[in-house]
Amino acid sequence: MNEQSKIDEICIGLQDKGIINLNKQRITKMKSGTTDGLVYSVSEHNVPKYVLKLDHPQQINFASRFFHTYQNVRLLPKLYYTDPEKKFILYAYIEGTTHYNRGSKIEWMTLLVNELFNHYVKYDQNASWGRLDGIPQQTWYDFNRSSLESARTNIRDLLPNEDYFKVESIVERIASVEKQETKYLLHGDTGVHNLVFQNNTLSGIIDPSPMVGPIIYDFTYAFCSSSDDLNIETLLSTFSLLKQVPIEETRLIEEVIFQLYTRIGICIRVHPHDLEGYLKAWEYWKQLS
Repeated sequence: MNEQSKIDEICIGLQDKGIINLNKQRITKMKSGTTDGLVYSVSEHNVPKYVLKLDHPQQINFASRFFHTYQNVRLLPKLYYTDPEKKFILYAYIEGTTHYNRGSKIEWMTLLVNELFNHYVKYDQNASWGRLDGIPQQTWYDFNRSSLESARTNIRDLLPNEDYFKVESIVERIASVEKQETKYLLHGDTGVHNLVFQNNTLSGIIDPSPMVGPIIYDFTYAFCSSSDDLNIETLLSTFSLLKQVPIEETRLIEEVIFQLYTRIGICIRVHPHDLEGYLKAWEYWKQLS
């Protein structure tokens, strides 16, 4: 069965269940970003209303679980339907654009904290750390160590070896307090590429890559996901709003330095046009540590 026939069959099934009305719908293929699946917008009267996502059953299952767990979080799209065989999900379309016209970082980070991070719930404390669709990690240190080495491979000689050893020592210190960490179900990819903005205001969060980890991971990941406003004032102002992360300022700064190092590694590979801004930020945060 070709792609179009598969989509037609799915839509007929959704119509039979009374979820959509094919007489009023128009289906358009969308860019799927980093996902391996297929993504379509379903419009009603030429206005996008739903997103239809096809992916591997495991990915669909994890995304559905995340949306269901946080169904009362207003920034996340409403989940309308999950295929029993986990071939696809249908959820609400969020109007706006990712990356751009996002306003100040302190404003959208404030919304992220209040509307998402403060709603995170504890996960099975016996579960493995890391991404639900990734390699299970026995400790959070293992996850961080893997991220560090991946970043080092990408960074190569762009930064001096002393910087790598500095970050390595931070990862070791974080591991020393790991036994106190609580496991939460995280979005796992809270970067500006997955944040939807409308009229310079955060209006939605899309494309979860669900994972088990501490809340500080998603917080610092979001903070470091753009090179603008990477300063201590923005960090402390938004961190003060987090309700479930009782860590001291010294560790918070170290968490940002570690996340920034891994972000530079990602930037080299995926977003090289942002590299200059990140390198300036790197010098700033090294001075703070």
